[in-house]
Amino acid sequence: MKKKKVPSLVKDERLIKTRREQIVKAAVELFNRKGYHGTTTREVAQASGFSIGTLYEYIGSKEDILYLVCDAVYDEVVEKWERLVDKNLVGLERLHQVIQSYFRVVDDLQDEVLVMYQESKALSGEALNYVLQKELSMKVMFEKEIRSCIEKGLITIDEEEISLACHNILVAGHMWTFRRWIIQKEYDIEAYCDLQIAQLFRGFQIKDHSFQPARSNINSEGR
Repeated sequence: MKKKKVPSLVKDERLIKTRREQIVKAAVELFNRKGYHGTTTREVAQASGFSIGTLYEYIGSKEDILYLVCDAVYDEVVEKWERLVDKNLVGLERLHQVIQSYFRVVDDLQDEVLVMYQESKALSGEALNYVLQKELSMKVMFEKEIRSCIEKGLITIDEEEISLACHNILVAGHMWTFRRWIIQKEYDIEAYCDLQIAQLFRGFQIKDHSFQPARSNINSEGR
């Protein structure tokens, strides 16, 4: 997965990292409120706290800003996700927590995930391919856990269904953001996690009928 090289006139890597973090934070707020196409680079510069000239010392185009946003959001999702998962869990308990943790992270990063989901289609070529590959790498994480449960004889699911199940999990996480206008009026995140995972597990034809998914118990310390 080859990362797109975003041009910079500045050579100090620490300064580049700091300034781009400012740009990403400002862009997420603006893109979420006005959309990518409705936001100007001048507005991003102003919200970032510097001039339009300074902005272009750290990027080459407006699309670079969107790319930096998508790249940063995926990295943050995965980083937070990995911190939440208890590596001591195995089998169905682990699969349950991996999915639950993903939903929790999406809840924490709602605005960022919404921008990424809605606006990434505006990327082109190398940048779009890179972002899509990062999403597929998240799908692979779910696939690994599902296959582990199949190998242990804990669930039954046809080979052709595995990929679709992983896509469904990813989309269920996205749904918490892009349909939050109604979903979050009907459910809180605990209920959403419990009900989504319960529906998913029923589809997996779990063989261990004694397994009862624990109620959501991840606290804010892992966020």
